[in-house]
Amino acid sequence: MGEQKRNINSNQHHKETFIFGRRNYLFMLIGLGVIALGFLLMAGGGSDDPNVFNPEIYNWRRIRLAPMLILLGFGIEVYAILTHPDKKNN
Repeated sequence: MGEQKRNINSNQHHKETFIFGRRNYLFMLIGLGVIALGFLLMAGGGSDDPNVFNPEIYNWRRIRLAPMLILLGFGIEVYAILTHPDKKNN
């Protein structure tokens, strides 16, 4: 009886599929791009001379825009992971 089950299971061919579909990977790449853009916008603003303060480090782009883009990118990544890969557009 156990041998019959083994033969039945070995005869069944399982089609290997990816966990994520093309749509998931597209959203993942978009999310990574938004995260990278946020980090690029956050970079810079320092001073060449350590004795001189540069107030440019506290501008709107580095304090508000860049962190919001990074959080938006993480949200897109979560959506890309949680969305169903077989969902068809009607």
